[in-house]
Amino acid sequence: MGSGTILLIIIIGVIGYLVVIYNKFVSLRAGIDSSWSDIDVQLKRRYDLIPALVDTVKGYKEYEGSTLENVIKARQQGMGAATIDDKSAAQGALTSALGKLFALAEAYPDLKANTTFLKLQDELSAIEDTIQNARRYYNAIVRDYNAKVESFPDLLVAQKFNFTQRSYFELDESEADAAKKMPKIDL
Repeated sequence: MGSGTILLIIIIGVIGYLVVIYNKFVSLRAGIDSSWSDIDVQLKRRYDLIPALVDTVKGYKEYEGSTLENVIKARQQGMGAATIDDKSAAQGALTSALGKLFALAEAYPDLKANTTFLKLQDELSAIEDTIQNARRYYNAIVRDYNAKVESFPDLLVAQKFNFTQRSYFELDESEADAAKKMPKIDL
């Protein structure tokens, strides 16, 4: 073999390796987009349940209006959030507001015994679990993608083809505290 053939094999090998790196970026990006779509669907389901929950609580004369207003406001902020960081913050506010709403059930036994309220709370709890699992999956893909964006020689491909870091969908401390404090209603 001549030096030209060896050089050609090296060039083909390098190009092949760069194609593999590029395709991995495309695959991870598609995984991130798909997993974010799953989270977005669950967030919309959560938003759709809130009006029914608020209407159920409104049926009781002794509800606290400011608590309901906070839930409605937090829902609207979440629905209007455009970026992942904004949605993360909005979810923290919504979880906190919902925690206070569920605390009302403890203060009002009639509300605590309302089957519609209990059903909505169970549905919301199931959605919360699904969101948490989807968030973990999304963050795992983002972690792998971000590590690849920063790793050599992958970062050369990332820079050339504009693959940039992605944001995590994080649970902030106020949301974590609210989730821990959210009362569970036992029958």
